[in-house]
Amino acid sequence: MVLKLINNIKPKHKHRVITLGYAVAVTSAFVLSLANNTNVVNASSSYQDKTDYLMLENAINENIEDTASIYPAERIVNIRSLYDMVDSYQREKDVHKQITVKKGDNFISILQSMGLGYEEAHNLYMDFKKVYNPANIRIGQKIEIKGIYDNKLKKLSNLESITIHENKIKSYTLAKNEKGEYEADAQVEELITEVNSASGSISGALSKSMNKQGVPNKIVQEFIKIFSYSVDFRRDVRKGDKFEIIFENNITKDGKVASYGDILYAGLQLRNEKISLYRYTDARGNSDYYTEKGQAMKKTLHKKPLAFQNARISSPFGKRRHPIKKRWIIHWGVDYAAPKGTKIFAGGDGVVQVAKYNGGYGNYIKIRHNSEYSTAYGHMWKFAKGIRPGVRVKQGQVIGYVGSTGLSTGPHLHYEVVRNGKRVNPTTIRAATGNNLAGRDLKKFKVMVSDIKSSYSKMFAMKKENKLAQK
Repeated sequence: MVLKLINNIKPKHKHRVITLGYAVAVTSAFVLSLANNTNVVNASSSYQDKTDYLMLENAINENIEDTASIYPAERIVNIRSLYDMVDSYQREKDVHKQITVKKGDNFISILQSMGLGYEEAHNLYMDFKKVYNPANIRIGQKIEIKGIYDNKLKKLSNLESITIHENKIKSYTLAKNEKGEYEADAQVEELITEVNSASGSISGALSKSMNKQGVPNKIVQEFIKIFSYSVDFRRDVRKGDKFEIIFENNITKDGKVASYGDILYAGLQLRNEKISLYRYTDARGNSDYYTEKGQAMKKTLHKKPLAFQNARISSPFGKRRHPIKKRWIIHWGVDYAAPKGTKIFAGGDGVVQVAKYNGGYGNYIKIRHNSEYSTAYGHMWKFAKGIRPGVRVKQGQVIGYVGSTGLSTGPHLHYEVVRNGKRVNPTTIRAATGNNLAGRDLKKFKVMVSDIKSSYSKMFAMKKENKLAQK
């Protein structure tokens, strides 16, 4: 019967079960020998069995030496051997531990904390590196470790697998194969793209109004960025204005959002003016947003190249009394007050001409966009990684962060637009638009717009009916 049970046990646990089985067999033999030695040989030996069982239990749970005054020495010796065998079984247990990477952790140090030696941990590191470099683990990442843990030695006695979760859909596993060798593998969960829609009136901050209708913050930020080339959200958007949006979510099989996709349609109703924008990828693979007529919304130059679109103008373009020099001089740009560290974007595609500390401007960047326009950015806290003269940047790319370097009374961005060598007001300049759609692209775009309009009108109508029903 014992052998039959052992054969049904998983291979990785057999050595432990066999040990226990051996202990049971020895216990049985021990009980029988005691019965023979004391001439208690009859079919009803339950009393002796119970005594031996209690003695064994006492030996395991209590100090063995305390039993010496009660039980014969030879029986204590036998029980001690049984105790050692049972103890070796009890001290090992299956472990499935999930570790969250903390500051100062690295792959090897995490394994060493589980009792592995440096050489063994390093070998596992090299095996893992075939599909993923463990040096890239980040604070907050999850690492799963499976194996057998020795409670007495306080270490892993057998490591079966390690899984590093890079994000919600991608993970990497190092596990033993049938030969007992470690193999590394990558797992990527297939995502399902779902299309969502939302609409509503703006009351207070646009972000809060959109959040109330179920639009996540990341999509709200992208929505604002799409319109920021022609809309000043601080001045142009008022209470009672409306928004519409159709966007994608990438979800896992269990319905959890793994990432956010693109905004397919974005609409803003600003009093009597409605701006409708549609995402389209042209024949060359370039994606942008266009009006219903196929005109590019993105301007050559950004009016307010900041991540913080609610930044107020602390000092306008033109003649002013300088806050530090205390005299009237021309202010050749616009100052936008914003928290220190706010991201500053390139106002348009171009090449960095200057990126250095420039006297009263502090940390200063100048970008040439074309033969007609350049832009300048002053008082920056620091430059973004990789920004230096000669580097080509894209519109909306982070080039630096708001600061208060040079002659400055507080954190802000000093923004200048230069047209044909003359500085002009960034808030009133009407720069040329980007490339409009034409030919085959325009035909395909119009078909797409017709499909989206048909779809979103039904979506918004259904949502409106549901809201009325709930009331």
